[in-house]
Amino acid sequence: MENPKLKKLLEEWLEEATISKMQEKLQSSEITSKELVLLYLHRISILDKQINSVLEINPDALQIAEALDTERKEKGPRSRLHGIPILIKDNIDTHDKMHTSAGSLALKDSIAEKDSFVAEQLRQAGAVILGKTNMTEWANFMAIGMKSGYSSRGGQVLNPYGPGKFDVGGSSSGSGAAIAANFAAAAVGTETSGSILNPSSQNSLVGIKPTVGLISRRGIIPIAHTQDTAGPMARTVEDAAILLTALTGRDEHDPVTQTNPINNTDFTKFLFKDGLNGKRIGFAVEGFIELLSEDKQKVVSEALETMKALGAEIIDNIVIPSAKAEWKYDVLTYEFKPDLNAYLNGLHPSIKVRSLKDLIDFNNQDEEKMLKYGQAVLIQSEETSGSLTENEYIEALEFDLFHSTQQGIDYALETYNLDAIVFPHEEGSHISAKAGYPSIAVPAGYATDGEPVGITFSGTAYSEPQLIQLAYAFEQLTQFRKPAVLGKE
Repeated sequence: MENPKLKKLLEEWLEEATISKMQEKLQSSEITSKELVLLYLHRISILDKQINSVLEINPDALQIAEALDTERKEKGPRSRLHGIPILIKDNIDTHDKMHTSAGSLALKDSIAEKDSFVAEQLRQAGAVILGKTNMTEWANFMAIGMKSGYSSRGGQVLNPYGPGKFDVGGSSSGSGAAIAANFAAAAVGTETSGSILNPSSQNSLVGIKPTVGLISRRGIIPIAHTQDTAGPMARTVEDAAILLTALTGRDEHDPVTQTNPINNTDFTKFLFKDGLNGKRIGFAVEGFIELLSEDKQKVVSEALETMKALGAEIIDNIVIPSAKAEWKYDVLTYEFKPDLNAYLNGLHPSIKVRSLKDLIDFNNQDEEKMLKYGQAVLIQSEETSGSLTENEYIEALEFDLFHSTQQGIDYALETYNLDAIVFPHEEGSHISAKAGYPSIAVPAGYATDGEPVGITFSGTAYSEPQLIQLAYAFEQLTQFRKPAVLGKE
């Protein structure tokens, strides 16, 4: 960089700077939001070619930042996100000059007619939507065996802790890799089953998968309305809590948000360093821990010992009756078709892909570009009626709800009188996802080869305040997270 002030900030301050630290410098006029955006754009332009995490930059980002700088001088900041650059996943609508494609070339020219609820909330809070992140195409609901982080539009996202060596996690792969590489203050991902928690664990981040209903899904390319949600991905629990506060809200266009009893909550109020003291935490072992290598199991065991030292009572080997249930993705198969058709039908008339069938036909026209992994999952969903009247769907939905709640999360919480459940890495995320319940992934250390390892705190509906307490206490007294180091170019 030519500007000596920015060069110094880039080399000595920006990396790992938290939102609070950014606000301190913005308030004291040591930096402007416009300069902050410039710093991140510089990092992306130099380093992202190694991991391919950012799909496109908001052309108006610098001018939006400049306008927010002027507003800060005239009126003061709107919130703790005022002037803060945030990246969002490429399945979240923004009514601006950026596209929303779910990683598919089929929607590469699609510009949303309206902002999503998430984009509205970010703009209202004064955040700068810096750009869109790459993702696993159609949120990994397209083909069997598709590699996490791959999309026909964006190519392959790589893990900054070991590009080409470690799995980047999916489907919010770009959001995870970009924040681990420090390309923005934080990012928004989406999850249907593991798509925030998995890339957060794989990229040594804090990821909050909220209760379905805490954040409106309006304007997000869907998979399944009973499980979809957006959520924050950040380098610290505090940053994730700040972003979650901004994203939360009731929306008359998304009825499940009317179930939210903690609307207008400032989640930073639950950042207690002693948040683990006296808490009863159940450790889910059978059905989960064996999915990790022995090396990673050791990291998780050490994390549990740390929690004990912090005053938590760990109840080992709790039994979750549904841990080894014959889980299927039938609910997603049935819900995807009507949900996606409704979304596609609302796009600008210039977009010719108006239905799931149109999408399948589009992909078939250029198999080399579009079907690297095939589209078996799309075809399976298209074979359903799209009316949600099938008995198989209702039975699958009832099975998932019963086994994820009464034989899953709620069973364990009540049987063992727990404040929360801890799962190794992100294993068990499917149970919370099917219940629509919240989870928080937090860095727990690294395997001997340097691959990140996390732990996940899970609870019942709208228990985010409790989970944030636990996650923050664990993070503050361990500080396991190390920055990803990408080669300088």
